[in-house]
Amino acid sequence: MLIRLRKVMLFLTPVLGAATAAMLLSTATGISAPGGEKQTELKTAVGLPISRVALFSSGVGYFARSGDVDGNVRVDLTFPERDINDLLKSMTLEDFGDGQVSAVSYDSREPIDRTLASFAINLNNNPTLGQILTQARGEQVEVVLQQNVVGQPGTISGKIVGLETQRSTKGEDVVSQSEVLNLWCADGMRAVKLSDVQRLRFVNPTIEAEVRRALEVLSLNHDQQKKAVSLHFTGQGRRKVQVGYVVENPIWKTSYRLVLDKDGKEVPKVQGWAIVENPTDEDWNGVEMSLISGRPISFKMDLYNPLYVNRPTVEPELFASLRPPTYSGDMMARNNLADMPAGNLGGFGGGAGFAGGGIGGPGNAPMPAPMAAAAPMAPSPKMALPRMRTEQLLKQQAETDRFNFDAVQSAATAAKLGDNFSYNINKAVDLARQKSALLPIIAGEIEAKRVSIYNASVQAKHPLLGLRLKNTTGVHLMQGPITVFEGATYAGDTRVLDIQPKEERLVSYAIDLGTEVNPVNGDGTSRITQVKVQKGIVITTTRFREEKTYQVVNRSQTDRTLLVEHPNRKNQGFNLVNTVKPVEETAELWRFEMPVAAGKSGSLTVAEERDQGTSIAISNSNDDQIRFFVSQAVTSEAVKIKLQEAMALKAKVDNAKRELQKVEADIQRITQDQNRLRQNLREVPQASEAYKRYLKKFDDQEKEMDGLTTQQKELQNSEFQARVAYETFLANLTVE
Repeated sequence: MLIRLRKVMLFLTPVLGAATAAMLLSTATGISAPGGEKQTELKTAVGLPISRVALFSSGVGYFARSGDVDGNVRVDLTFPERDINDLLKSMTLEDFGDGQVSAVSYDSREPIDRTLASFAINLNNNPTLGQILTQARGEQVEVVLQQNVVGQPGTISGKIVGLETQRSTKGEDVVSQSEVLNLWCADGMRAVKLSDVQRLRFVNPTIEAEVRRALEVLSLNHDQQKKAVSLHFTGQGRRKVQVGYVVENPIWKTSYRLVLDKDGKEVPKVQGWAIVENPTDEDWNGVEMSLISGRPISFKMDLYNPLYVNRPTVEPELFASLRPPTYSGDMMARNNLADMPAGNLGGFGGGAGFAGGGIGGPGNAPMPAPMAAAAPMAPSPKMALPRMRTEQLLKQQAETDRFNFDAVQSAATAAKLGDNFSYNINKAVDLARQKSALLPIIAGEIEAKRVSIYNASVQAKHPLLGLRLKNTTGVHLMQGPITVFEGATYAGDTRVLDIQPKEERLVSYAIDLGTEVNPVNGDGTSRITQVKVQKGIVITTTRFREEKTYQVVNRSQTDRTLLVEHPNRKNQGFNLVNTVKPVEETAELWRFEMPVAAGKSGSLTVAEERDQGTSIAISNSNDDQIRFFVSQAVTSEAVKIKLQEAMALKAKVDNAKRELQKVEADIQRITQDQNRLRQNLREVPQASEAYKRYLKKFDDQEKEMDGLTTQQKELQNSEFQARVAYETFLANLTVE
């Protein structure tokens, strides 16, 4: 009988070979081993509680579960389906005794209905006993009956033939209906009412294992949003085991409280609190907790869904068969078959084909006999690792995969972990499911200097009350909000980005109404600072100057240290000139510090200059533009001389053009006049005086036209020579 087995997906440790995987598969499904010996099944152990939690600021958390097991055990856990991919990517298992980690089996992504349908007995839709037995027709069962009838046997064993419904009637009315199980027993067919059955079991251990596995699937899938994961540990005696994994988790957050002394005599104090959340459906009882800042790279990968590779489909080559030919018999009757070797008889694959010729062909060897069924292959020594070697590899693997959390002390201190920073809670943490908690991580003094920060784009009239914080806590301060108190009075809120130890950072928490700032823009100026010529192009450098004056009035009763934030325009070419040195420079801002006493006023002028270059081709410039460059005081004598030479050459070209244009205009005038004369000559009589006068004028213009044409050619040549000289001069003109 063909039994459908459940598909079990295994996550095997790297040191296990194919033979070990097959053994684990048999053990997990309860299938009998060859030879009739049933493998020892793993017993379910007590669940492993969460013992350690490490939360990262990148949106993941590391969870460690640990506990004691005894012998060969299976630990069943459930996880939300969304966490399975992270689980497959990051899970590590450790057996700290002499045992070993064998495998991890987990539910497939298929719905439970499809999973249950894959078992030999389908438990979908809450089947009745009769429906279960109907699915097992042909299976051997052992039935224990209730002793309601004298002489009725206590136990019956037989194969299920089927079920039927019998009706009891009284007159024309149906009194009752009962299901009857028909069994084929050693002494023949027997009918047993299901109502008389006290106990029934399947004799076939495979069917029993299938039913047991189906029931386990049902028990582990009461929550449709979760998937069951089974951890398999094999070994002797009682020992500690641990499983760790990284899954998605809300980032842990920080918030701070900063207490300032009103008189400024005491050192400011800071408190830092971590906000952690337990979004799971499991309570955290007595867990070791670490809060790690940093941005480790973390990503998702679909390892849960089955992936298939497209393979090409290759069609077998088909050849048309030959029609068997027929041949006439030999007129000379001979019988040579008796002398022919047996291997040379005609036929397919050997001999001389049909009737002494054809497909086979003479001399072909006979086809070999079909290969006998191969005996079962003995396992290769390389496929089964010796027990001692396997244990050594497992120990090495456990040492390699183990996270070094023991190096992190459990005291309420912070520790540097590579490029990350870890806060370790000094006491075990209890946090119920779906709850959040505030945990203290920092408490101590911090260096802070009071300042007023002015930025016109933030507040046009007043600066902000702020602090120049220096992280003297000795630990990394992760980004978060800060609530500022002056004594016992709330002063304002601010926010800070990550601050490394000894790093300084500005924060602002309120508007400084006692100080007023009025920014005044000065008149911008510009002047040419350089004129040079490069390959006939005049390049000038113009220096633009801009000024802004910050007028400050301190109307409060305390001295102020004002930080003026001015835009940093280095990327636009501006540089500070004749200005006090800024105390800080960022990519966007200059920060200038100026003290302002109580009831006093002051000012700060920020001057900036930028050089801007322009270029213009001399050939495209008129004389006025060139004279402008010559007239500049910053223009050197060499540049002035060359520009004047260029103007002279350009004048020659312009003069030649003007003369040529005049001649061409005369030619155009005469041509138009001759067209008029030709028209008149065609219309007036030849004997008239007008005709003679028109003809004489036409002859005179022809003589003038000859002279103008000659002059045009000479002027064209002169203009060309002047233009070539001018362009050659400009192409080689480079002077500063």
